[in-house]
Amino acid sequence: MRVVALGFLSIGVFLLLQTILPVISFQFWQIGQKLDSQKLISPSQSGGQVLGISVQNKDNFSGFISNLKRETNPPYNQFHLSVPKLKIDETVYVDSNDLSKGLVHLPGSALPGEKGNIFISGHSSLNRFTPGQRAIFVKLTDLKKEDEILVKAGGVNFKYRVTEIKVVAPDNLSVIPAPDETGRYISLMTCVPPGFTYKRLVVLGKLI
Repeated sequence: MRVVALGFLSIGVFLLLQTILPVISFQFWQIGQKLDSQKLISPSQSGGQVLGISVQNKDNFSGFISNLKRETNPPYNQFHLSVPKLKIDETVYVDSNDLSKGLVHLPGSALPGEKGNIFISGHSSLNRFTPGQRAIFVKLTDLKKEDEILVKAGGVNFKYRVTEIKVVAPDNLSVIPAPDETGRYISLMTCVPPGFTYKRLVVLGKLI
């Protein structure tokens, strides 16, 4: 009986650590960003309205939903995203609100190479080591300024460099528009701490 009890206790401790460690790790990550004096953490506040885009809650998850329609259909229904530092090499589905697909491109946001902001969302996970196909952005907190984000769309290669990292509230829509009217940007968004839905991490890159 003692062996069985120890076995259950070990399993319980393991599961508890799987839940607690990502939260602790994320807190240390936030402290590290502040110590680096990079001022990357934004206050948690509700963003202003963005026409055609809303925040909807489904199954206790708040997500951006876009009803924006293009005047002309995009020349492709998916493109390729690579983040060398994170060993990400994945397909992004264009104009989709369905995060169950994997990585999705917010309908109506810029396409690769266009002026504006390509807005891509993906899930994170409690497990950083074997997160599964759906949790592609589980290691997004490992990115730093100057890291590269690569996109291939329509046979053309685009290279973006990380310029800013923000942690915002789930209903903050201010991260969707581009920072200016002339630049070409990309944003990668996921939930933080990994596996939880309290906040959103947004990594912003600029075309180089």
